[in-house]
Amino acid sequence: MSSRRPDRTGLVAPAVAVLLTAVLLGALVGTWPPFVAVESGSMAPGVERGDLVVVTAADRAPWGDLDAAADPNAPDRLGEPGDVVVYTVPGAGGRPVFHRLSFAVDAGEDWTERADPALLSGDCAELATCPAPYDGYVTRGDANDLYDQSAGIAPVVPEAWIAGKALFAVPNLGWIRVGIDAAAARYGGVATGVVLVGVAGLAGGVGALFLGRLRRGRRR
Repeated sequence: MSSRRPDRTGLVAPAVAVLLTAVLLGALVGTWPPFVAVESGSMAPGVERGDLVVVTAADRAPWGDLDAAADPNAPDRLGEPGDVVVYTVPGAGGRPVFHRLSFAVDAGEDWTERADPALLSGDCAELATCPAPYDGYVTRGDANDLYDQSAGIAPVVPEAWIAGKALFAVPNLGWIRVGIDAAAARYGGVATGVVLVGVAGLAGGVGALFLGRLRRGRRR
């Protein structure tokens, strides 16, 4: 009686396809990872919590340089004028911020003179990042009541802190990433990884079993 080895193609092929797609997308847009999962509602209604956003390097052709909302003829990005970027404040220990560029500022500038007064919590003397300590950008989440620099979220954001800018968003596709991050924060990365590997293996095994039976049924 001959025994046949189980066909493990059904286990490996989906994972390889996803990995290759991510690698090719990263090569195209010039960032890694090439997408971010939105974890808050600060960019609503253009981008909602749980959406997956594809991002590109800030200087990547053919999308050109950064455009702030106040720039003349700024293109619309995710519902409003101006680029939406991913930036990280070095040494702050926090997650990357996904907000819109409001306007550019020069080193030493009292940028509150050009700001919307309704989005400020005080004048220049009351804000830690005013005058601007260097060239950069004032930023804000579309749904937030204050500029990031007035709310204490970040100082003026120099271009060096910007990891990428948004191209487009896919609704609800980021919930998987949000759930993984939440599980890792609560139970630890190792435990979450073990569970994910187990779930992936179970899903692959069930899929392979189903495909195997389907093929045998067609042969009959």
